[in-house]
Amino acid sequence: MKKLNLRDVSQYVEANIGIFHEKRIQSLGSLKLSQVLKRKNPYLFKAKNALTAEQIIRGIVDAHISSNEETIFGDWLEGLAIFICNKVYNGFKSGITGIDLEFDHSGVRNIVTIKSGPNWGNSSQIAKMIADFRTAKKTLRTSHSKLNIVAVNGCCYGSDNNPDKGDYFKFCGQRFWEFISGDEALYIELIQPLGHKAKEKNEEFQVSYSQMINKFTREFSNLFCKESGEIDWPNLVRFNSGMSSE
Repeated sequence: MKKLNLRDVSQYVEANIGIFHEKRIQSLGSLKLSQVLKRKNPYLFKAKNALTAEQIIRGIVDAHISSNEETIFGDWLEGLAIFICNKVYNGFKSGITGIDLEFDHSGVRNIVTIKSGPNWGNSSQIAKMIADFRTAKKTLRTSHSKLNIVAVNGCCYGSDNNPDKGDYFKFCGQRFWEFISGDEALYIELIQPLGHKAKEKNEEFQVSYSQMINKFTREFSNLFCKESGEIDWPNLVRFNSGMSSE
């Protein structure tokens, strides 16, 4: 075990945080109005008394952004976690299906699947993770029959005060970052470097966001608004839920 140098963490963040911001903008740029309208519930917008094209457009775009950013940043944090663990425990990106990180500490091989927060999956997804852990253990013991293996679901934020789940351990927030780094304060210390160039990157994102709102609002108005300006709800519902003629 090596002591974590926070300067290394800051340098990693500064060199790589731009990837997160670039992917945010790329995801926004790849959106198509027809695709997002097909995925959203038109009855909900009517029930919420949406009266303008912009209300509907902001609703669907903001929902997409919220969901997508969680995924993009979760993937980015996974990379940061692997980097940190490599510096301290020589941890490495696992090549086993369903496992993100492997590292040895105190005679134990830790196999870790990394998620953003604690409420990431339903019962079937958790069952799949447990099955992946069992398969990974069998794979590793093929060549190391006496290997002591511990399975861990690591969550980058949140908390879970009952980490022992029987088949695996669930470490969230402070407990997770300490587990991979040996630093109990790391979960707080990460905040500062993550703000690197956040202001200018978010200003760039807002430009793309505003352009997308304007573009989609114009498209929506042309397709789903009457000459009077009123939303043509039957037409919108037919587009979203009608049987295809193909």
